[in-house]
Amino acid sequence: MKTIYSAIQPSGIMTLGNYIGAVNNWRAMQSDAGNKCIFALADLHTITVRQRPEDLLKNSWSFYALLLAVGIDVSKSIVYMQSHVHQHSELAWLLNCYTYVGEMNRMTQFKDKSAKHSDNINMGLMDYPVLMAADILLYDTDLVPVGYDQLQHIEITRDIALRVNNIYGDVFKVPEGFIPKVGAKIMSLQDPESKMSKSDPNPNAVISCLDAPEVIMKKFKRAVTDSDTVIAYDPDNKAGISNLLRILAVTEGKSVEETVKSCEGLRYGDLKVRVGESVVEMLRPFQSEYARLINSMDYLAVCAKEGALKASDIAEKTLARFKSAIGFAAK
Repeated sequence: MKTIYSAIQPSGIMTLGNYIGAVNNWRAMQSDAGNKCIFALADLHTITVRQRPEDLLKNSWSFYALLLAVGIDVSKSIVYMQSHVHQHSELAWLLNCYTYVGEMNRMTQFKDKSAKHSDNINMGLMDYPVLMAADILLYDTDLVPVGYDQLQHIEITRDIALRVNNIYGDVFKVPEGFIPKVGAKIMSLQDPESKMSKSDPNPNAVISCLDAPEVIMKKFKRAVTDSDTVIAYDPDNKAGISNLLRILAVTEGKSVEETVKSCEGLRYGDLKVRVGESVVEMLRPFQSEYARLINSMDYLAVCAKEGALKASDIAEKTLARFKSAIGFAAK
């Protein structure tokens, strides 16, 4: 049995990119009896950027409901809030002592986020990858489903685990990153050279999983394409059209090649409408279930508590193993 671990930050909105690139794959993975799936709301990571307390609280429960609404099943997967499992913070501190400053200085996301949040370049922002390493290593993780932008974090996690193992023996399982073949990176509808991001200041660039159908259709109709008229999958030269084809392939459950063939003869406007309608239909049952769950706070609280207890039980064993290896006295 392989252990699958992944997490999502409960900040802003869950975008179509989050859904297709991450959460939709989580649901597929939990359906495999050979997988033990552990999914977290990474609220500790979220506060590297200043949050209004009321927004963080609201978003945390909203994202928890979104995960359940999309089909993450608490009877098959462990689903919890990161801040409810104290071992994440404790292991992160210990791993800091086995991580080099130069490694953190080279991390691409630290440079990017520092540029975007120059008024709040805090230590958490720099130390983010070490906490992420702790998240992953606590659960003896085999595979971490990620987007391309997170591969560097998987590599530093592996480096830290191997460094510890080389000193103390077989302490941590060394994880591998997993990138799905389709939909791993959904791009902005207004700037198809950039990833779809919840922090994009242009509302037409991003599809929220909770957008109304008419809003979704309007955003797709405004999607940036090119001056050509040929529908072809060519990310280098036709980034906008290729992005629409990737989205359509996922929503219709086809390969990109099959999708391109099925779109032969369509005009760009027709393609945009078809993608918009397909996304609306994919999100319809998800939105309906979310509306039910977000009004069932007692149920969500019970699920989150049970998930945290299960996660903590696993995490404590790993933490105790590491602390014993480095010489801490047992309780």
